[in-house]
This record gives sequence, structure tokens and C-alpha cells, in this order.
Amino acid sequence: MREFGLIGYPLGHAYSQKYFEEKFAKMGISDAKYKLFPISEISKISNIINSYPNLIGLNITTPYKELVIPYLDEVDSLILRLGTVNTIKITRTENSIKTKGFNTDVFGLNKTFDNLKFPKESKALILGSGGSGKTASFVLKERGIATTNVSRNPQNLQNLPYSKLTESVISQHNIIINATPVGMYPKIDLFPNIPYKYISKNHFCIDLVYNPAQTEFLKKCSEQKAITVNGLTMLYEQADKSWEIWNTIL
Repeated sequence: MREFGLIGYPLGHAYSQKYFEEKFAKMGISDAKYKLFPISEISKISNIINSYPNLIGLNITTPYKELVIPYLDEVDSLILRLGTVNTIKITRTENSIKTKGFNTDVFGLNKTFDNLKFPKESKALILGSGGSGKTASFVLKERGIATTNVSRNPQNLQNLPYSKLTESVISQHNIIINATPVGMYPKIDLFPNIPYKYISKNHFCIDLVYNPAQTEFLKKCSEQKAITVNGLTMLYEQADKSWEIWNTIL
């Protein structure tokens, strides 16, 4: 029985297990299981890999997309530019276990953005400077879109604190992406602290949260007539890309 799984903490919001179980049933795959591994510190990943001899693929979510890298034997060349991992392929032989990190969030985000028609000269505000925020910034910059990350504790001059989100800043950035877990199940009544009154019909507001499907962030942006998109496309596309990697001989 092949085993796959998701590592993160906490995992009460996670949809990956349900998605893969439905995928296995739909494809008639009877020799695969998908497990959740909520671990309180990333160092425990080694114990999981060693304790489950049939485990050949892992997804990584908050807060370990950056922290997991030192625990891997190898990373895809994209990771050297991006710095975050959300997929691990585990190759087992009689005498060794090798792990390689990939990022399929980039693929999922590109699919999400492909469905939107951003105007030329678009600029993006990315709420959050963690792994998801860095991935969103990377993908947009590859598309020629300037980005600014917003953080509660800015680490450099390129990041803005939330207190600096004035009417002028909001109006100059027609793309706003929530790349934080704020508003994720079970704390669905929460939302990023930004001045929603300055959002207009010219804004594209994207929440990388997918549970719930309509977060308070998206509701507030929708009330301002903005175009809103949740994180489900990204979730599905990155998951399918992970499945492809796990089933490809590299």
C-alpha cells in the first residue's frame, strides 16, 4: 500500500486528505492512502519518514514550507530561486532513503492567475511575507507584475507594515492577495486588517485560503464590487502536480 501525506500544524483546516481520497476513488486507485501528520516542530519529519516505510510522497503546508528545506537531501532547481517547498518525493531503496523537495504552489498559482485578466501595469499587494507570500510574489514577478509584501513585522524596507496601507497605496495596487492564514477554518470570523473602504471594482482580490470557500476577506472585498477569487484552484492544481511528481521516475 503506497502512502502519501500532509505535514503542517495545525491541520484542522486541511482539505488535501479529502481531495486525494476522492481522487483515488474516482481513478479506481486501491493501493494508495493519504494521511495527515500534524507535527508541532519540523524536526519530527525524519521520524515520520522512517516510521512509515510505504510513505513515498508528502505535501508541506504552514508553517513549514521554508523550515523543511534543511531536512531534505535535494531540492528542485526552482527552490534555489524561490526558497519554499510544498512537495516532497521520497525514493526508497534497500539501503537508502532519499528526499527531494519541489514547489507545486507555483504551478497552482499560475493556473489561478491564468483565469484572470490582469491589466497591463498591474501592481500587487501581498498580505503576508511567509512561504505563501514569497511564492505569490515570485509568480507575479515572473509575470512582470511589481509586488509589495505587507507584514506585521517588516524585516526590510521593501515590506510595508499594515499601518501604512493608506488610500493612495490601496488605489495604486489593483491586485490584493491574502497569503496569510487569517480567516482560515476554524477562525472564520477573522480577516486581514486593511482599509477595505478603499477597495473598488477595479481590484482583483485573491485569498489563498480555501476553507471556507468565501472568507471574510473575500466577502468584504466583494461588498466593494471587487473581483474575488479563493484558493481552491491553487489547491487542486498544486495537488495534481504533486501527484504527477510522486508518480514520475526522476
